[in-house]
Amino acid sequence: MLTLLTMLTLNPKELSIPVLQKYLQNAVAPRPICFASTISKDGKPNLAPFSFFNVFSSNPPILVFSPARSGRTGATKDTLDNVLEVPEVVINMVNYNMVHQMSLASSPFPKGVNEFEKAGFTPIKSELVKPFRVKESPVQIECIVNEVKSLGTQGGAGNLVICEVVKIHVDEAVLNAEKNIDTKKIDLVSRMGDNWYCRASGNSLFEVEKPITTIGIGFDAIPDSIKHSKVLSGNNLGLLGSVEALPSKEEIESFKKSMAFYKSDEERHKAAKELLENNKVKDAWLLLLSGAEATA
Repeated sequence: MLTLLTMLTLNPKELSIPVLQKYLQNAVAPRPICFASTISKDGKPNLAPFSFFNVFSSNPPILVFSPARSGRTGATKDTLDNVLEVPEVVINMVNYNMVHQMSLASSPFPKGVNEFEKAGFTPIKSELVKPFRVKESPVQIECIVNEVKSLGTQGGAGNLVICEVVKIHVDEAVLNAEKNIDTKKIDLVSRMGDNWYCRASGNSLFEVEKPITTIGIGFDAIPDSIKHSKVLSGNNLGLLGSVEALPSKEEIESFKKSMAFYKSDEERHKAAKELLENNKVKDAWLLLLSGAEATA
């Protein structure tokens, strides 16, 4: 396992807001993007992306995003002003096909400028709220704003916009046969730090089975000779610790008859690592335990 030997330790109170924000946005990432459509009390639409955003409840269905005050001037965003006037919003999810248009919409246009027009998006009427939906978005979520909680009045201070979902629209092109959203089809993007984004597709996607109904043996139950391996990573050991029970002696004996000869523990651990990276956890355990018993 790799061990961090040195750490840079920072006190947020000793950092300028831009420097602190840079550390936070690079560390807390990737972040989903709330592409928020709002409308002013005089009917002018606004469209802006925010990456301080996530889902926080299913019952009731609650999404929260935070349009922060300008770090330079302390001024509030049009989005915040609008939801205080008209407490409704459409949260449009952003996929790869629209990421550059979405970025264009984030430009600091003067108040009252229509970002739908500037960024080339198609506004379509919502069913239950006044703000428009973005036709190009694969998922459009109509919300009423339950509460806006200010976190401060200085530059960089956030404002938590707590939204209750009242209608969801999903492009059928991103659904699977069961009418659920297909992660590979929706091709979402997320925000990293600086100018970086992340695309949720290809090799960036991987599965980790949730231990909802199973209880693994745990890291502490792994033999020291395996736990302190110079080959196996923390992820490898995490997989080994996720099994509910170790292979039986009978299984180990049967496996030993067919196992290849390894000159050293390091060779055996490398072979086990390859098995683990192909999610063959039981085979990896059999190989490791067969070797451990053979050299005991």
